[in-house]
Amino acid sequence: MTEFSARVEQVSISGIREVFEAAGEDAINLGLGQPDFPAPDHAREAAVDAIREGKADGYTSNKGTRSLREAIAEKHARDNDLDVDPENVIATAGGSEALHIALEAHVDPGEEVIFPDPGFVSYEALTHLASGTPRPVALRDDLTLSPSAVEEAITENTAAFVVNSPANPTGAVQSPEDMREFARIAEEHDVVCLSDEVYEHQVFEGEHRSPAEFTARENVIVVNACSKAYSMTGWRLGWVVASNDRIERMLRVHQYAQACASAPAQYAAEAALTGTQEPVREMREAFRERRDVLLSGLEEMGLSCPTPKGAFYAMPEVPDGWAEEVIDRGVVVVPGEAFGENGKGYARLSYATDIETLETAIDIMAEATEAVR
Repeated sequence: MTEFSARVEQVSISGIREVFEAAGEDAINLGLGQPDFPAPDHAREAAVDAIREGKADGYTSNKGTRSLREAIAEKHARDNDLDVDPENVIATAGGSEALHIALEAHVDPGEEVIFPDPGFVSYEALTHLASGTPRPVALRDDLTLSPSAVEEAITENTAAFVVNSPANPTGAVQSPEDMREFARIAEEHDVVCLSDEVYEHQVFEGEHRSPAEFTARENVIVVNACSKAYSMTGWRLGWVVASNDRIERMLRVHQYAQACASAPAQYAAEAALTGTQEPVREMREAFRERRDVLLSGLEEMGLSCPTPKGAFYAMPEVPDGWAEEVIDRGVVVVPGEAFGENGKGYARLSYATDIETLETAIDIMAEATEAVR
């Protein structure tokens, strides 16, 4: 009998999904990173129009429609002051595929990928799937990634390091000085800096900056998506921006794995990027308000939590057994160890839910906190 590949045997189902699937139907879900807002009307209408007009029936270019890639380039000029050639963009099936093709195109068997710990669950899994060697790096006390820690972890076998700001699962936002350092490290050590920027519009304090702003971008790959900015997680539309030679190699992976991103989603994404950005601002303000409600509740419980300056997650330090007790009482949270060894002793809470539900969850979590002390 044919056995399973070693790389797939090193990957398990996400701890986030395991918790979610195990929860009861009536549980309050603070586990999934999914905004509870509708996608913008103009994005939905653009997809419907494309379907009705027959524009979405066939393959697009492997890279995506020219008009979408132009919209992505214009978005980076508007939001990031970057000059992006539409030819150096690939539209992908969400940010997840963008991360996947970036690592597949740059990591040889045994080569190392450095990423934050705790960090997004896909970084380690996708490294294994590329037959690479994961090199998790512990975070600072404020849960940001230290450039010096990344630089110290680099060896002759390092292929890439991952930067995620604002970050999942911590909500941390890297400073402009950090991003400048990450760009320098990529250049001086000639390794890829893979910058995951899918939460860029959810910044409450500080500012979002990309490492690509501080370099000619030969060694920086930017990943982004419509998922979190426009509440379009189910549309599965992301993109990757890089130098021409890197795009050409990633396109080889994308072409055979995906052919092209979903055509209806491409038209929806184009409309989201070029239309009014008011829904983005409204979501950001709602998340800021929810964050403050949650932080106040955690403080009253006596739980320490670095202030998340972006995204829609908080990662408090919790007593032993806290996550299990909270889940048993009907609130889904994710134990911190799901995000890496250094996540032990923490839990990730997503506040992508309405305030009334969040306040109910806080009351339940307060009861659970008393129970485990």
